Amino acid sequence: MHFAPDTEDTLEFVVALGNTHPTASRSGTDEIATPAQLTALLDEHTYSGRFDRDERELADVQQTRDRLRHIWSLDRDDAALEINAMLRDANALPYLVRHDHFDWHLHATDADAPLAERIRVEAALALADVIRSDETGRMRVCDADDCTGLLLDLSRNGSKRFCSVRCGNRMNQLAFRERAAAN
Repeated sequence: MHFAPDTEDTLEFVVALGNTHPTASRSGTDEIATPAQLTALLDEHTYSGRFDRDERELADVQQTRDRLRHIWSLDRDDAALEINAMLRDANALPYLVRHDHFDWHLHATDADAPLAERIRVEAALALADVIRSDETGRMRVCDADDCTGLLLDLSRNGSKRFCSVRCGNRMNQLAFRERAAAN
């Protein structure tokens, strides 16, 4: 499954942001607990626009992360309601823009809008594409027993089950041990 490049980039950012949550992170801690950690994540994903780099912005982004994690697991109709609410709350007005190394893509808020609002709106636009394509089944939570990591399955056959090779290997090893113990 392939979406527009900006949609895929945004969905991959939502997964990365969602997987900074203490219940999904590799470290078991909040991986955006400080403005510096948030800045590193944003730099990694070449996020543009206004950054306040303060505790209030961090708290707003953490709340946005929680909201996006919630939406990720909703059924299509409920997700659409949440997406519409995020767009409406921001008075989003989509427009085409080209900046940095990115070709034409959609934005729907001003570059000076608060970071959390820009994240919500960009995520809403990307998630709207997923819903319009009827591909919400590609937005999953890791199948590993002890993991709540988000995953985006862009594979051709849609068979991705784990958020990382680490989770997949761990679950395969457990299954192998169970089969060996049964023999």
